[in-house]
Amino acid sequence: MEQYRTRSPQYGTRQHGARRDRPRPPGPPRQPVPSQAGRGAGGEPVRAARPPGPQRRPAPVRRPAPAPVLTAGRLPNPRLTGLGSGLFCAVVMFLLGALCSALFGASLTAYGVLFLPVCVLTALWVRRGDLMTAPVVVPIAFAVGLLPLADGDGGTGSRLMGLLTALATQAGWLYGGTLIAGLIVIVRRIRLVHRRRTAGARPPV
Repeated sequence: MEQYRTRSPQYGTRQHGARRDRPRPPGPPRQPVPSQAGRGAGGEPVRAARPPGPQRRPAPVRRPAPAPVLTAGRLPNPRLTGLGSGLFCAVVMFLLGALCSALFGASLTAYGVLFLPVCVLTALWVRRGDLMTAPVVVPIAFAVGLLPLADGDGGTGSRLMGLLTALATQAGWLYGGTLIAGLIVIVRRIRLVHRRRTAGARPPV
């Protein structure tokens, strides 16, 4: 009995050691188990909540506006005030009067023909708020342009009489240019009123 008791632990120790020494069969590689802290109740992964706070959006990049390109066949379209249109018309007519006096022998007919396009430009270039000033400044500019063309012996009185005579003889060009400027102003005024009514009749978005 004593020999059996002494041998049994040795036999068990050897058998246990032999089991440890046996090589294990190769199996599929084990995949790392994700931590259970990042999973919800159903086993789905839970994303970490972002801290509350204002989210910064990237600032929009402002592109510089392209420079206006003037086409070859497009005329300039300035906007003149009432005073600016008067000065423009008077200066241009005075220069045209001096030009007619130097080149055309003080021809009043050439001066009257050149007066018509100046009236058209003055009525087109005056701004919308000063439309009614165009028919007023046109006759004044016509009289200013006649100063280099008026006949006189050098005195103030004779120069004034020559100016009145030129105004009387060239009244047709004066009335024609004033009428053209008035018609252009009326058409522009009608279009402006129609545009305002159309903009006011649109339903609010």
